Amino acid sequence: MRIYSPYPEILQALRDSNIEIMVGVPNDSLQALADQSAASDWVQRNIKDYSSNVKFKYINVGNEVDPTSTTAQFVLPAMQSIYKAIADSGLQNQIKVSTAVDTNLLGVFDPPSAGAFSENARAFIEPIIGFLVGNGAPLLANIYPYFRVRYNNQSVSYALFNAPGTVVHDGQLEYQNLFDALMDALYSALERTNGGSLSIVVSESGWPSAGGAVETIENAGSYYRNLINHVKGGTPKRPGNAIETYLFALFDENLKSEEIEKHFGLFYPSKKLKYDISFS
Repeated sequence: MRIYSPYPEILQALRDSNIEIMVGVPNDSLQALADQSAASDWVQRNIKDYSSNVKFKYINVGNEVDPTSTTAQFVLPAMQSIYKAIADSGLQNQIKVSTAVDTNLLGVFDPPSAGAFSENARAFIEPIIGFLVGNGAPLLANIYPYFRVRYNNQSVSYALFNAPGTVVHDGQLEYQNLFDALMDALYSALERTNGGSLSIVVSESGWPSAGGAVETIENAGSYYRNLINHVKGGTPKRPGNAIETYLFALFDENLKSEEIEKHFGLFYPSKKLKYDISFS
């Protein structure tokens, strides 16, 4: 599972659960944690103090940081400081340090083989890619076909894994769903920036169940069911390898301001499951 901050009550509940966990460093903590002393203290309090019986897998340093923001300059230094603290604790082989990006970093994503980072993103992401390659960590990526439907007029059936046939022909590769196309565009961008050896972990993917015309229980349920089945088999560019994928989100978030953002949960706040989904 993934949590976006090291909440002590959640980490305490995870003791002896055997559940692997991705822990987030919030964006507003990045500047402070670029300092090595602060990062070492953070790792001691939030990782080492629980590591005897909590299965930490990733530390996600920042989520969807805008490469043009003032925060962007602190992402890599915070990653480096957190990694050093993890290595000093002897946990570097167990816990990988990365950051979560979104596909807005891509300046080109169609066709997937032409995928490339935008000029604004390259100065931000290229040193991060070098860090990940050097430390054997994956890139975390939030992959949302839904937002390409909402903002880029992509086909709903293509986004929901329901297209009747090939939608995009890209050389020898054929794409029947938008998820694969976005993944492979990101892989192509990585290959163009000396990151071809990296794997991608999908750190978020989901579809809202209310808030607009395509934001329905039926579409969201279809997306989650099809996604769970699909990621077992890889993408056209990287077939045969299951894609580690985190569904967003566990519960609806009624305190968010934008209406659609309130409805990504697999569960209602009452803890009732919205969809008929098997996770096996």
